[in-house]
Amino acid sequence: MSGLDPMLFGEIDPPQRLLMGPGPVNAHPRVLRAMSADLLGQFDPEMTGYMEQVMALYRPVFGTDNRWTFLIDGTARAAIEASLVSLVEPGDTVLVIDFGRFGLLLKEILQRIGATIVSVEAPWGEVVPMDAIAAAIARHGPRVVASVHGDTSTTMAQPLAGLGDLCRSAGAYSYVDATATIGGMAIEVDAWGVDVVTGGLQKCLGGPSGSAPITVSDRAAQRIFARRHVEQGIRRADIADGRGPRIGSNYFDLAMVMDYWSEKRLNHHTEATTMLYGARECARVALGEGLAARFDRHARAGASVTAAARAMGLTVFGDDAHRMTNVTAIHIPDGVDGEAVRRRMREDFEIEIGTAFGPLAGKVWRIGAMGYNAMKHKVALTIGALEAVLRAEGHPVPPGAGVDAALTVWNR
Repeated sequence: MSGLDPMLFGEIDPPQRLLMGPGPVNAHPRVLRAMSADLLGQFDPEMTGYMEQVMALYRPVFGTDNRWTFLIDGTARAAIEASLVSLVEPGDTVLVIDFGRFGLLLKEILQRIGATIVSVEAPWGEVVPMDAIAAAIARHGPRVVASVHGDTSTTMAQPLAGLGDLCRSAGAYSYVDATATIGGMAIEVDAWGVDVVTGGLQKCLGGPSGSAPITVSDRAAQRIFARRHVEQGIRRADIADGRGPRIGSNYFDLAMVMDYWSEKRLNHHTEATTMLYGARECARVALGEGLAARFDRHARAGASVTAAARAMGLTVFGDDAHRMTNVTAIHIPDGVDGEAVRRRMREDFEIEIGTAFGPLAGKVWRIGAMGYNAMKHKVALTIGALEAVLRAEGHPVPPGAGVDAALTVWNR
């Protein structure tokens, strides 16, 4: 609209909400400070040095020695799509381990690629047994097996030990989406033997959405580089095309992105400098705390929320044996307006909790305690607010029982 007053909308000044949903969560102040640093040119030696540091920092976060450990510029979904479009050729058979919304997302992306999709499934709230996965691999002979690690839609974490061996024995590649668990639950890429794993910053790593860590095995890198077709305007004599079919996306072409992150420094795109600073600091915070201590903190946070919900007489959704540590789904009691509760949590206490999708829409709340928010006082504040709101909405809960239970479990 012409003539719009540039001061009309005012400076951005968002409310200071405590984000206790399934993500995003509040970013760690150190990450926000790192992101305020000056920009650099993408091939400045200082900048490429930071890129090398990011690669080194994320290897232990992923539990890997993979050379190809780097960032995809974009949200976590960008790394998911880059992985699948670069690994999967049209017509390839892909086995999807499907136990929630994000298993369905893998199928959606694979449909667009033109893959032949088969699946092994579990009801929402459960996970897929490894013997069922083995049987499906033997039955379908897939080129790629794809799974989510922790699916926030159901709050379940799929066991992955042994998956890589199953895939390699069958000549298949493996892909895992660890967006919701990286930095909060153990990611053991080398021990699992999986080929490509991706993550996100906005959950357990305590950063903003917009940059996605990824790690690629040498075996998968060979498959990806066999599909390398460098775009015309940046072709170089020292980078040869592969013989496989061209990857069906330019931006998400991992062959070119990996050449960008290598010593070749192929000018594929301009690195998102500010996001790289943030991702670098996310990893520094995690490693500085110690991964074992960090995983324990998230486990205590999740157990505290679960205990608090049950102390209030609420029912927790899903299988306790495979629950994610960082997100807990709680059944909305009969007669309670779930959205009214969420609105009062936000308006009266400046606390956000999550709703749900698909078959769980309107049936559960999801409370996340992760990253910078997986803290005793933030869990206690959230539970205390939920108690107050439930009583205000006419649902009786024992006063103080939830907070007492949360603190008891946290302090064990």
